Amino acid sequence: MKAFILCGGEGTRLRPYTYTTPKPLLPVGGKPILQHLVEHLKKYEIKEFVLTVGYLKEKIMEYFGDGKKFSLKIEYATEDTPKNTAGSIRDYHGKVKETFAVLMGDHITDINMADMLKSHKKSKAIATVALLKKETKIEYGVAEIDKKTGRITGFSEKPVIEHDINTGIYLFEPEIFDFIEDKDDFAKQVFPRLLKAGKPINAYVAEFEWLDIGRVADYERVKQEWKIGDD
Repeated sequence: MKAFILCGGEGTRLRPYTYTTPKPLLPVGGKPILQHLVEHLKKYEIKEFVLTVGYLKEKIMEYFGDGKKFSLKIEYATEDTPKNTAGSIRDYHGKVKETFAVLMGDHITDINMADMLKSHKKSKAIATVALLKKETKIEYGVAEIDKKTGRITGFSEKPVIEHDINTGIYLFEPEIFDFIEDKDDFAKQVFPRLLKAGKPINAYVAEFEWLDIGRVADYERVKQEWKIGDD
């Protein structure tokens, strides 16, 4: 199975770290974020990668090369201007003939890709989205209101709300390319387009570690609390 990893962003929220280093190359636990990701996927016999690169792309290409030093096959899709999550892979329309994965280059995870693929195949959906349960604590007391009468029916003191969050880990059938337009984002344009067309989107909900390294605070926390891959 081929995996596309999106690495083209400028990482503006991670400045000053990303002034000279693209965020997929920021080190965590002694190696770049992106290396953790490709090595994890390799455990599931995913050995062919397309890295979509833009900002400071030369540094990513120099570090990973053609993938041989990692026993992988790596090619690059370059972006002169940002094309968003879906638009960045649009040029591969007609070139991918089987199920493929899309992941983000600033994430680290221990997700079971074999289990996700099993769920995807069983669903017979065009797309599978990996979801992770996350609890959010509201820092204020919340009033419950009857919308018909406008009266308060109860109070919750700093309630905890559970969400199924989109991790940006996807499995797709090649048909997905028929629904991607230039500079599309998967969540904002492609998935709503699929739903409008009546195409099924499978939810893969599981327990796994997932680190989204999007801001300076996230990066500092991950470096301090590093767990995935310590062995």
